[in-house]
Amino acid sequence: MTPLNEYEQRQIAEAIARVERRTDAELVTVLARRADDYAYLPLFCAAVLALAIPGLLQWLLGWPGARGLLVANVLLFVGLCMVLRQPRMATWLIPAALRRWRASRLARQQFREQNLRHTASGTGVLIFVAEAERHVEILVDQGIDRHLDAKARAIIVARFTLQVQQGRTLQGFVDCIEACGDRLSEHVPRTHARNELPNRLVILD
Repeated sequence: MTPLNEYEQRQIAEAIARVERRTDAELVTVLARRADDYAYLPLFCAAVLALAIPGLLQWLLGWPGARGLLVANVLLFVGLCMVLRQPRMATWLIPAALRRWRASRLARQQFREQNLRHTASGTGVLIFVAEAERHVEILVDQGIDRHLDAKARAIIVARFTLQVQQGRTLQGFVDCIEACGDRLSEHVPRTHARNELPNRLVILD
C-alpha cells in the first residue's frame, strides 16, 4: 500500500474542516494499513498439516515408523512454516470472514479510542479504512444514527470500498467526507463553533 503523504493527509483534514463548518457532527478519519498481521494463521496451518500428513501416511501405509514420525512432524512443520509465511501464501490462507471480523473489530476499538462516544451531543462519526482488507466502515454515535442511518451509510461505504480496491483511497476519503457532510448539514446543521475532535487523519501502521 502506498502511504498518504503530508499533502494528501492535509487534503483530508481540510475536507473535514469544510464539512464541520456546516454541521455539528464531529468527523474522525482512521486509516489502518492492515487490521491484523495474521501471523498466527500460517503457524496454525503448518502445525495442523505437520501433524496430520505424517499421521495419515502412517495409518494408511505404515510409514513412517514410530521413530520417524516425530522427525517427520518436525521437518514438515519447519518446511511448511517457511512456505506459508510467504506474503502471497499467507494472504491466500486468510478467510474473507476473518478479514472482515478483524477489520470491523478494529473499527469499533478506534471509535472508543478516538473519544467519539464523548462528544457533547453524541455527534461523533468515524470513517474507518483497513486498506489491506479493503474494508470500509462508518460508525456513528446516537445523535447521528437516525440522520445517517445504516442504509445511507451502506451506499456511501460501497462507493468508498470500490475506490479503495482501485487504489484511490485519498479520493475515497474526500468523497466519503463530503457525502456524509451533505446529509448531515441538512439534518444536523451547525449551531456552535467548537471543534471537539482533531481533523487530522489517524494512521495505524
